[in-house]
Order: sequence, then C-alpha cells, then structure tokens
Amino acid sequence: MTIRDDHALAADLATEAGERLLRTRERMGFDDAAALKAEGDRSSHVFLMESLARLRPSDSVLSEEATRAERLDPRRLSASRVWIVDPLDGTREFSEAGRSDWAVHVALWEQGRLTAGAVALPAQGRTLSTQDPPKRPPYDPADADRGRFRIAVSRTRPPEFVRNLAYLVGADLVPIGSAGAKISAVLTGEVEAYVHAGGQYEWDSAAPVAVAQAAGAHTSRIDGAELTYNQADPSLPDILVSLPELASSLLAGIRDLHR
Repeated sequence: MTIRDDHALAADLATEAGERLLRTRERMGFDDAAALKAEGDRSSHVFLMESLARLRPSDSVLSEEATRAERLDPRRLSASRVWIVDPLDGTREFSEAGRSDWAVHVALWEQGRLTAGAVALPAQGRTLSTQDPPKRPPYDPADADRGRFRIAVSRTRPPEFVRNLAYLVGADLVPIGSAGAKISAVLTGEVEAYVHAGGQYEWDSAAPVAVAQAAGAHTSRIDGAELTYNQADPSLPDILVSLPELASSLLAGIRDLHR
C-alpha cells in the first residue's frame, strides 16, 4: 500500500477493507448470516485498526466496532486528529446474496472538521473519496422533463416523517441499504437527496459526508444545523444530504412538518 497523503490513505484503506470483505463473503457463503455478519465486522475492524496504528500511530480512532471503553476514552476528545471509521456499514445487506448497497467508511477529523474521507462500495466495484471527489450531478429544478426528484430512505425502516416529507415536496422514495450507499447515491445521480431521522452515529456518516462536502453537496442536520463530529456522545441522530439546489425546499418542508 503506497501512502501519499491522508486522502490517499482513506481511499486505500477503505478499498482494501472492502476487497477483504468480498473475499470473506466468497469464503463463508450466505448460509449462516449471523456468522457472516460477525466475521465481516470483526475482520474489517481489525484490519483498519492495525493499519491506522501502523501508518498513523499518533492519531486517535473512533470505530463502530470499538469497545465502549475505547469509545469513551477521553484522549480522543483532546486529540487534534481522529479517524472515524465504520468497518462494515450495512451489515444486513452484506449478509444477503446479490446485494451491493453496503460500504466501508474511513474519515479523518481534524481540529473541528472533516478533512479527508472515503466510502468503498466493494460489491459495486468503486470507491468515492476526497482524493478525487465525484462530479456532482447537475440539477435544474425548472427542467420539467425530470419529473419528481428522489429521496433515498432505509429499505427496512423508513421514518414516517420522510414519507410525509416526500408527499409534501413531491418526491419519490428510493429504498437503499447502508447510509454510505444512500449518500453515495446522491453523488452518483441515483437519487437527489437523503433524509434520515431514525437515529445514527458519527461513524455512519462521517466518511460519506466528507466526500459529499468535497463534491459540493449540501450536508446538515434536518434543522439546518451543522453536522459535528468527534463529540463525547457519538450519537448523530438525523441528517440531510442533497444536491444544493434542493436543500432550501427540503429544509422548509421539514420545518412545516415539525410545526
């Protein structure tokens, strides 16, 4: 693995972790979903933690698969550089044959903001990263030929308020698996927005938000507030990622629903 800078490191680590997960899928098969999920989470976490310890030994790490004690380690809060990783985002989809909407997240937080990140979509054969941000799809709200725009939602538990929002703003809902796959879909033109308010954590969105910001997409809480990372409580319960042309109408619709 050749490491040039933090952007390249994020992309290389996410990609290699994803390739290892594909091999795990192939080796174990899909007969025992619970065992496959557990091994995917474990092995990817070990690879990322060992790699970061070797390549960035002075940096802190916040991982979904870390122990509670590791997550609460106060040294993370005073660190100037913290890697926020989700070794396997979309464990359910990973364990289902034929599904490609799962991901690996690797992001770097530095002194109050996300500075590098990568989302590997191994079963789709691609990695989106801040090293070479994807070109944001064009969108012209006045283009009548486009019809209704699309909002990515959870395929298993879409929040009711997002259904109401879609009705209010004239959008269609598109079920997609992992959070990383949903945000990536905004950046690749499969949908125009992702809205979620059902509870998440920093590792669910840090890497895809870093890439989305580098690509010029809108990212915020559903009340328009800034997304903040490396907090004592890693809960980050809601998020809006969209093409910038749609952000104001989506935020207005959310405000109307919460009155």
